[in-house]
Amino acid sequence: MKQNIQSIKAKIKDYKDVHIVAATKYIDDIKMRELFSYGINEFGENRVEAFVEKYENLKDLPIIWHFIGTLQTKKVKKLINSIDYLHSLDNLKLAEEINKRRTSPLKVFLQVNISNEENKHGLEVNEVKDFIIALKPFQNIQIIGFMGMAELTDDKEIIKNEFQKLTNLKKSIKADLDLNINELSIGMSNDYLVALECEGTYLRLGSVLLKNEVK
Repeated sequence: MKQNIQSIKAKIKDYKDVHIVAATKYIDDIKMRELFSYGINEFGENRVEAFVEKYENLKDLPIIWHFIGTLQTKKVKKLINSIDYLHSLDNLKLAEEINKRRTSPLKVFLQVNISNEENKHGLEVNEVKDFIIALKPFQNIQIIGFMGMAELTDDKEIIKNEFQKLTNLKKSIKADLDLNINELSIGMSNDYLVALECEGTYLRLGSVLLKNEVK
């Protein structure tokens, strides 16, 4: 594991302000402690109940917590004041609940469906601007960037084209709304190198951290 992390860090060292977020869906708190000992201090969970359990078990560590899965409105209260980042905001009802229950501004990525797959959550690209405007009154929501998941394919050009949608969106929103939006949560274990080429700044890595070799 240590060798994997060193290899990944070597691959991203020439890119500015890139964060490795260890995706913990299949990682228990014991393995998370090991990752922490090798310099990984940002963790992203996508299930509320699992997050609550891991958060309690790892309270002694100065972890930066991300929630990277779909968050149901009815479960917001269980974790909203324990996380540092949310990667999956894509509807107004959820935003209203977060704003009501959060006690300080939460750093949020808006989730965008860049692959146009029906089974994926997220805003359409052409909905994003109006959604941001609708969020203006919510003082406890701080939009810092966009999150997207590329199609599961080995075709790097398809992946790159989909990630590029968010790169372009970030630039257009910054210009049109004069907002300080700089972050892109793109790239997972199978496509994080492509994400780096498209200005990805938060890489959500799972299996690649644990495999015997980094490809």
